[in-house]
Amino acid sequence: MAIQKILIEAHSIITLISFVTFIGIVWWSYFRKQPKDFDEAALSPFADDQEQLDKVKAQLDARERHHG
Repeated sequence: MAIQKILIEAHSIITLISFVTFIGIVWWSYFRKQPKDFDEAALSPFADDQEQLDKVKAQLDARERHHG
C-alpha cells in the first residue's frame, strides 16, 4: 500500500512539473515580444549562404524600421 501511495504522489508531481513546463514554453513563445527572431528563423531555410541570409536580415530590419 505504501508503494502505491508513493507512486501516485510521484505521478502527480511529474504531471504538475510537465504542466508548468508547458505553460512556460507557451508564455515564452507567444508573449515575448521578439517577432524579429522568429521571422529570421522562419526564413532561414530559404537562405542558401551567408550572403543571402544577411540580405534577409537587412530586409527584416528595414521592415521593422518602417512599421515601427
